Formats: sequence, C-alpha cells, structure tokens
Amino acid sequence: MTSNITLEEFEVTAKKWLDENAQKKPDISEKEAEWGEGEFSVAVFHNLTFEEERDLLQEAAAWQMAKAKHGYHAITWPTLYGGLDLPIEYARAFASLESGYITPSRHETFSVTTRLIAPTVLHYGTDDQKNELLSDLFSAKTFCCQLFSEPGTGSDLAGLGCKAVKDGDEWIINGQKVWSSGAQFSEWGELIARTHFDQPKHKGMTAFMVPMDLPGIEVRQIRQMSGGTSFNEVFFSDVRVPDRLRLGPEGEGWGVALTTLSFERDHSDSDGGGRAGGKWSQLLGTANSLDLLDDPQIRQRLMEVYIQTQIQRLVNRRAADLRKSGKPPGPEGSLGKLLWTEGMKLMSDVVSELLGPRLVADTQTWGTYEWGEHVLGAPGYRIAGGSDEIQRNIIGERVLGLPKEPDPYKGLPWEDIPKN
Repeated sequence: MTSNITLEEFEVTAKKWLDENAQKKPDISEKEAEWGEGEFSVAVFHNLTFEEERDLLQEAAAWQMAKAKHGYHAITWPTLYGGLDLPIEYARAFASLESGYITPSRHETFSVTTRLIAPTVLHYGTDDQKNELLSDLFSAKTFCCQLFSEPGTGSDLAGLGCKAVKDGDEWIINGQKVWSSGAQFSEWGELIARTHFDQPKHKGMTAFMVPMDLPGIEVRQIRQMSGGTSFNEVFFSDVRVPDRLRLGPEGEGWGVALTTLSFERDHSDSDGGGRAGGKWSQLLGTANSLDLLDDPQIRQRLMEVYIQTQIQRLVNRRAADLRKSGKPPGPEGSLGKLLWTEGMKLMSDVVSELLGPRLVADTQTWGTYEWGEHVLGAPGYRIAGGSDEIQRNIIGERVLGLPKEPDPYKGLPWEDIPKN
C-alpha cells in the first residue's frame, strides 16, 4: 500500500480483501434487513455475563488483527505503527464497504483502546512508549481502560485525589477509580493521578500508562441497572509504576486527560444514527410494526428524531473535515457529544410514547420490549466523557467566548480546597 494510491484503486483492493475474509450480508431490502429477523438490539450498554463479554471482545480483536495485517485497522494513522497514512476519505470508504459484510459486534473497551488511548499515546508518548504500545493498541492485540473518574469528584475531574508520590525512578500510587469500562479485560490503563499537592488542581496532575497486573491493583465489577457489569471500581494500594511509563511531562496530566476526552467526545466518523443505542430505522420499524404511522402526532415525533440524526450527521462530518490537519479534536467535539446524548434522550422519549406498557411488559413481540435496554442505558452517556453541563460550559467558554463560571477556589493549591 502506498500513499499515492487513488481512492478508486484502494476501494477495489479493499473490496477484494473483504470478499476473501468476510461474509457479505444478505442482499435484501433495508426493511427486511432491519425488521422481523435475527437479533434486535438497541442496547446502550451490554447486558452480558463475564464470559459472553470476554468472547465478544475476543471476536472483535480477532477481526481487528486480521485487518491489521493490511493496515485496514488504522487507515489514517502512520505506517510506522501499522497504519496506511491515508486521508480520512479512504477510512470512510473502507467503513462503507465493511458495513456490507458480517463482522463482529463492537465493544466499548475495544473503542476506548483503539479510538481514545492509542491516539493519546501517539500524541504524547515517547518513542519507546510508542514502539512498545501503539501497534498492539491499534490492532486490539492489547486492551486498555481509562482510569480517570473517582467517587468523590463527580464531573470535576480536575479535583481528583488518587495520589502518585515519586520514589527514585518509580511512583507509588494510592487511591480509587470508578466507572472504568472494561478494566476487568484490560492489560493496560491510562491513569491520571495527583502528583503535586501544593499547586492548583488543574496543574498538579500527571498521566501514566499502568500495567493492570501490577501488585496492589484490585478490580471490582459494578452491576448496572441495565444488567451488565461493563463498569468497574479500581483500587490502588502502594502500586509501584516506573517513571518510564509516565505519559507526558510531570504535572501536565490535565492536558493528557483533555486529549483523551476530546477523542471520546469526537463522533466525527459517526453518521448520527448507527452508534450504540439503536438507529433511526429501528425506531421507524417499531412504529410501523405497531401501525402508528398514520397518527399525525407520532409522525411529528418521529420527524423530530430524524431531524436530530441528520443534524448530528452533518456536525460530525464538519468535525471530520476539521480534523484533516491531523490535530486532536477540539471543543467542537463537545457539540457532537452533546448532540448524541440529546439524540438518545429524544429517542428514549419517543419510543416510550410508542410502546407504552409494552416497554416494561414483555409481550414477545419482536422489536418492542428490547427498547427497555436503551431507556435504561441512555442516561449513562449524559455523564460519560463529561456531563452535558460540562459540554455546555466548554462550548460557551471555548467556542462562544462567554465568561467562565465563578470559582471561589481558583488558584488555590489543591491541598487547601475543601474535599467532599
């Protein structure tokens, strides 16, 4: 693969590879493909046993590693780390082709590893860290989790208190993290810890890449109301991490965290309707199967969802165009994230109106009761990756130039700020 390959040549080669390595989806109409047969899933979070979730991840990793042999797993990323270093149009073309084939289901831990942590390491890592980690992270040979949130800080990530104290060439880490997706399956974790206690909270943090099998690390699964155990608590008790695994300069962990979060909020490769939580076509199919399409109020509500998905798609495409320079996503990622969570809430509201009691009472009708997993899971993403309130603050301050919210503790050392 060379950087001067035309898009048409790339598509021909990619389609040939897909024909040889995956099974094409049945050539039937969209209505038949979306309705009445097979599994109907609109879940936001998985409701699986530990073994089922592990197997799903292994299937996704196997497909990613197969693509990695030809660079299809990281089309826009540098060739030095297994990518093809091609423009984003090539990645879109491959994704469009791939959508016509039967491939493994994705998992949040897979996305965190390949879409959040790997690009962060590419941006901040030393040459040794990149050589050690990037190929395995991009190819999903190795999984990684985020170790950011803490029980006592809520959306105020900068107030975190997990401590890392330097001891020669090592750091001794003590504290607790929570809501760490996929920590039970991860070999690595991106940790943000407090290293300078006499500095303002945004300036006293440092980032690390931490092997999850180090002595003193304990992972406990959290049962979600949707049934699964994707999230975890992670405890650190005198965990020793070598300084060579520090990600970025000492005291600049806030910048590393923002970079990872910007990737998390960036939905620039999304079409506005195909991410976790179901698609517009599934909502339309549900309404059609219940013979509700002649109701003018229902039609109005369905169009609200459709318009929302189209706006989201256009905003995401604009963000993708802005990313052509190769820089990390900026504050525009907050707009995409906010539109996504607002869209999921709107879809939850509309499907609840469509289904009524069938949302909570299983009538064995295909494509109805399953929506309960969406309704239970959607509120979680109003918090994940920064709450909706945080996204609005970012847009207001960094995009619109509005004054910052008053902060009575601004500039105070972290150790002097009252704790929860």
